[in-house]
Amino acid sequence: MIDQVAPADLAAWFAVDPAAAPVLLDVREPWERQTASVTPAGFTLLAIPMNEVPARLAELDAGQRVACLCHHGARSQRVAMFLNQNGFDALANVAGGIDAWSMLHDPAVPRY
Repeated sequence: MIDQVAPADLAAWFAVDPAAAPVLLDVREPWERQTASVTPAGFTLLAIPMNEVPARLAELDAGQRVACLCHHGARSQRVAMFLNQNGFDALANVAGGIDAWSMLHDPAVPRY
């Protein structure tokens, strides 16, 4: 099962295992990240577009806590399920994506 974590609760989700070097995996396209992005705070931000994740899987460590982010949460949920099928256990989907991040957590992040 993939955890659904609200943007405001992400820091607490990452803090469950601080030794696991938390990663926020942004699976949006480059143009989307140029439009709106998050600032890493207590986690590493890694940007890999959804369609590139299988080929770039080696860039991730199954021992890390990985939260996936997209625009509204659908693509990131699919990536989280893919990662789970490939040995990743500490996974979350950022519920509502960058849109929820902007509306509920950091209004400085532009909505698109």
